[in-house]
Amino acid sequence: MLARFDEVVFVKKFGGLLACLEAASPGSGKAIACLLAEEASTDKIKKVKKALKSIGKKSGAIVPDVTKTTWQSLVIESEIPVLVEFWASWCGPCKMIDPVIGKLSKEYEGKLKCYKLNTDENPDIASQYGVRSIPTMMIFKNGEKKDAVIGAVPESTLITCIEKFTER
Repeated sequence: MLARFDEVVFVKKFGGLLACLEAASPGSGKAIACLLAEEASTDKIKKVKKALKSIGKKSGAIVPDVTKTTWQSLVIESEIPVLVEFWASWCGPCKMIDPVIGKLSKEYEGKLKCYKLNTDENPDIASQYGVRSIPTMMIFKNGEKKDAVIGAVPESTLITCIEKFTER
């Protein structure tokens, strides 16, 4: 049985002998807590859910989405540089890089805006900027594409790219 609870997934396995909670918010990484079924009281489940949510909040910011509708106002008209992660929900490397983008969005708050664009839902924009592989991270400044990094690269690679376009 699988049911959603906000950012947390509750899973019963092994014929009800084990109950697991897993943090599932984007950018939070993964944290799992398991209880034996006889220990899985409502109060204990609530405590574990709360703990897992706090872990997710500490590990990185959730990167907001940009779409075809919001592209102009959020990216092109931005007064500060923008990093856009082109991604898709089925892409494993995209899931790996997402927490890194979340962390960087916190570290560069006020100097850089970070967004993610789902290429399956917004193919026109991905095509317009020549995105052929995902994840692709692009830096925009003054409404223009300035640089791109392709793949699930180390954080240091993204920092090097970001530093070229942000004010120190």
